[in-house]
Amino acid sequence: MLTQEALATGVDEQWAEEVRRLAAEQDAVILAHNYQVPAIQDVAHHVGDSLELSRIAAEVEESTIVFCGVHFMAETAKILSPEKRVLIPDQDAGCSLASSITADQLRAWKAEHPGAVVVMYVNTTAEVKAETDYCCTSANAVQIVEAIPEDKEILFGPDMFLGAHVERQTGRKMHVWMGECHVHAGIEPDHIQDTLAQYPDAEMHIHPECGCSSQCMYLLSTGDLPADRTFVLGTGGMVRRMQESKADTFIVATETGMLHRLRHENPAAQLIPANERAVCGYMKMITPPKLLRCLQTGRDEVTLSPEIIEAAKVPIERMISIL
Repeated sequence: MLTQEALATGVDEQWAEEVRRLAAEQDAVILAHNYQVPAIQDVAHHVGDSLELSRIAAEVEESTIVFCGVHFMAETAKILSPEKRVLIPDQDAGCSLASSITADQLRAWKAEHPGAVVVMYVNTTAEVKAETDYCCTSANAVQIVEAIPEDKEILFGPDMFLGAHVERQTGRKMHVWMGECHVHAGIEPDHIQDTLAQYPDAEMHIHPECGCSSQCMYLLSTGDLPADRTFVLGTGGMVRRMQESKADTFIVATETGMLHRLRHENPAAQLIPANERAVCGYMKMITPPKLLRCLQTGRDEVTLSPEIIEAAKVPIERMISIL
């Protein structure tokens, strides 16, 4: 029997054994996003970014997906695996970026620009995806936009910092929705420069959603940031770079949960958060006790209508066909 102390912290070895036992009993696979707390990442069968995990969910044999992330991520898993049961340990684990645009707002925006191609970040609700032409991730947004004919008008959203990054990389002007992730928006150029001053030889990994990304690009062009040691990367790109880099110190500008994942890739490296307060409260709503309770009860199932699933799957499949 688990003790109250173990339930409170969720890091007891017995807790992990019970979670894995229940998962096997329920024919469930546990997926954890890179920003989850360490205990959740460590007990999960797979850890990764949101789209990577949703694609894994579609490929595994298990009939139940337990998605430890925020709600739009569990929805995406359901879209790609409609025949499977998808659970999330807390239905209220939302996302400030996904909440920055609704399906009604997107329909109104489309009405203002008839014929425009809609490119939406995968960090959106299923209803918004259903109104979208192409989904994208932070890693492939440039590639998706480059695949769209140049004479086409583009509505890009909802992340304005990612949109600005894509415009710089492609040289293409788009209509960009003014949404943001409140965590990434809080990472500012001063955080990068102050941390670099303390660790002058560090390699820098900057997520393109960060509020600092636009100004960091300018600082790169002026030589104020080292071009050979500064990388604008999504979370998957950070993992790959960590595996191949010869550096021993890294400044990481994204949600701090990412550092736990990166330490697994390079245990000897010194990892420095650009802003140690860059913590997503929504991600941290998925706690060890909630994961256990989810497996015990089977509650908090993610459900979507067949019509939404069918429509929302189209932009995801179009994105995948380009990659």
